[in-house]
Amino acid sequence: MVDSVRDGWETAGGPDSVQLLTPEGVRVEHPDYPLDLSAEDVRGLYRDLVIVRRIDVEAVALARQGELGLWTPLLGQEAAQIGSGRAASANDMVFPTYREHGVAWCREVEPLKLLGMFRGINHGGWDPKEHGFHLYTVVIGSQTLHATGYAMGIQRDGVLGTPSAGATIAYFGDGATSQGDVNESFVFASVFNAPIVFFCQNNQWAISEPLERQSRIPLYKRAQGFGFPGVRVDGNDVFACLAVTRKALENARTGQGPTLVEAYTYRMGAHTTTDDPTRYRLKAEEEAWKLKDPIERVKAYLVRGDMADAGFFERVEAEAKQITKELREACLALPDPGPLSMFDNVYAGEHPLMTEEQEQFAAYLASLEEESK
Repeated sequence: MVDSVRDGWETAGGPDSVQLLTPEGVRVEHPDYPLDLSAEDVRGLYRDLVIVRRIDVEAVALARQGELGLWTPLLGQEAAQIGSGRAASANDMVFPTYREHGVAWCREVEPLKLLGMFRGINHGGWDPKEHGFHLYTVVIGSQTLHATGYAMGIQRDGVLGTPSAGATIAYFGDGATSQGDVNESFVFASVFNAPIVFFCQNNQWAISEPLERQSRIPLYKRAQGFGFPGVRVDGNDVFACLAVTRKALENARTGQGPTLVEAYTYRMGAHTTTDDPTRYRLKAEEEAWKLKDPIERVKAYLVRGDMADAGFFERVEAEAKQITKELREACLALPDPGPLSMFDNVYAGEHPLMTEEQEQFAAYLASLEEESK
């Protein structure tokens, strides 16, 4: 029964999906999603994909070596993140989960700050306003409500349809679609016509449950029940993810309301570095998805069109290697925060309860120092 269901999902992931670049690297057109990219644009997307994957692989290694408490790999989902991330404008606000390292790269969030969070020395050390990129959210699905509320605020600013208009984009996985918060955000976004794009990276396994445990219909079709459009895109096709997300965000900025984008992709690695995917899925399934690798199809397209030579690919690899070398060194050199720093930035200003607790904790630490003498 399960095998037949999964076969059906594989079929559904094909014809229903918007695709602009085949796994073999052949460019195809779609009447609803035209995309004009220069050779330089394509090379830029390829560079993004390679560097983000290299950072991810390095972070996994750091976690395995005990230098990070945890890491959430994005292996296999690079195209969904880079394509959608590059579609967002400076006026948009992104609400990620805990795996959007590629989107963070597009929003110019320093990778070291991501590693610092997973190393346990900060809570996400970037300014969301500066980057248009909210802090990571570990609670499954709650960021969709935050994003919807923010979008309703943009709507009330009266800027939709103007050059200064922005929208929000909320990221979540297939497992999160079973959460009440996500469905409540769909209701609010629909009835208030909020300028938001719900971007579901359907990697088919949530934590360890297959897709058929989340829905008996393709996820993008759920949007219809809430009264707004949904579209499925080949999540391993960076061109299609860029074009579909760009159009959805533009619709949101011009007052046309929400869109649900389902990026049909596959998590090639573990859910987190504490997970063992061999316990719940078949190796053959992973091998089949390797043939749809998002990086290899862009490389094939560049080679096929004589848009890049061997020297270009070597330079990108060398740059990625250097970035991750410096990233590892910087991660290992990160200083541990002082114990009392946990009280910083809890409130915007001084708070009597925080002051009291901080003084009590400082006295406790001082007592330990006295005992050690």
